[in-house]
Amino acid sequence: MSSSQTFYADAVLFDMDGTLTDSIQAVEAAWGKVAKDIGQDPHHVIAATHGKRAVDNLAEFKPHIKEHEMDDEVTKFEESILYFADAYNVHGPGSRRNSTTTSPFENTPLSSGSATPALTPGSSVASSLRRPSFGTRLGSMLRMSAMPEASELVRNEFNPKALKHELEAWQIEAAGVDRSVRILPGVKRMMDSIPAGRYAVATLVLKPMVTYGCMTRVGITPPPVTITADDKRLKAGKPAPDPFLLAAKCLGYDASKCVVFEDSPSGIRAGVASGATVIALCTSHERSKIENCGAHFLVENMTSVKCEVEGDKLKFTVSC
Repeated sequence: MSSSQTFYADAVLFDMDGTLTDSIQAVEAAWGKVAKDIGQDPHHVIAATHGKRAVDNLAEFKPHIKEHEMDDEVTKFEESILYFADAYNVHGPGSRRNSTTTSPFENTPLSSGSATPALTPGSSVASSLRRPSFGTRLGSMLRMSAMPEASELVRNEFNPKALKHELEAWQIEAAGVDRSVRILPGVKRMMDSIPAGRYAVATLVLKPMVTYGCMTRVGITPPPVTITADDKRLKAGKPAPDPFLLAAKCLGYDASKCVVFEDSPSGIRAGVASGATVIALCTSHERSKIENCGAHFLVENMTSVKCEVEGDKLKFTVSC
C-alpha cells in the first residue's frame, strides 16, 4: 500500500546525468574507448569511473598526461561522449540524411558558442570556447584523411595510417548502436512545475558545453545557474557539499531550505552534507547501492514526486 508525504522548500537543486538525463550508454562507450586505447579491460575501467570526475579518472588511467595538457584531454573526452550519443542518428541507421561530410557536432552546442547560454559568474565557459571543439576538429580530420592529398596538418600531427584506421573503426562502431541522450521519466513535468529562478543544476560533468549539450538534446533549457565541476569557485566536488551550496547561493536561497534530486551515492552524500532535503532516484543505481547514503526519500524516478507552488513556497508531495 503506497503512502505519500508532503513538505515545503524554497528551491530545487538537480544533478544532471542520471537525474535529468540518461547518457550512460554514451559515457560507458567513451570510457570503453579509453580502456581500449590504454590496453585495459573496458569492464574494469567503466566500473572504476562511475560517479567520479573525468579529470580524476583520466589522471588515474592516463598518468602520462601532463598537467598543462589535462584540460584539453578532458575536453576531448567529454565531447567524445556526445559523439557516441549522436553517431547513430547522424551516421548510422537512425540518420535522416546520408551525407558523409557532416560533422556530428555541426549545428549543436558543441559547434557554436552562441548556442551556449551564459553561465553563472565565475564559470569557465570563456576558456572552453577558445578553440574549435573536438567534434568539429574530428569531423574535419576525417574528411581530410579521406582525400588523396591529405592535409599537411594531419600528416604532421598524426600518423595518417594509424589515425584513419583508429578513427574509422571506433566511428563505425559508434554509429552502429543507438546511445542517444534521453530524458528521464517525470523530469519534464517536474521542471515545468517549478518557477524560473527557483531551480539550478549542479553536475559532476566538467565542461559547460557538454552539460548544455546533454540537456538541450532532450529539450531541457539549461537554467541560468548551472554549476559544472570545473567551476573555479568550487574548492571540492561531490561528495563534498560545495556544488550544491554554490548552486543554492547563486539562486539566493539557503541550501538547507532546498530540495536536491540525485541518483549517485556521491551526489546523495553531497546533498545530505549541504543540509538540503534529498530525494534519491533509482535511475542509475540499484536501490541497495543508494539506500544507505542518507537520503530523506528514495523513489524509483521523478514520476513519484509532485511539485506545486503555494504562495512563495514550493510544496512537494512524495509517493513512497
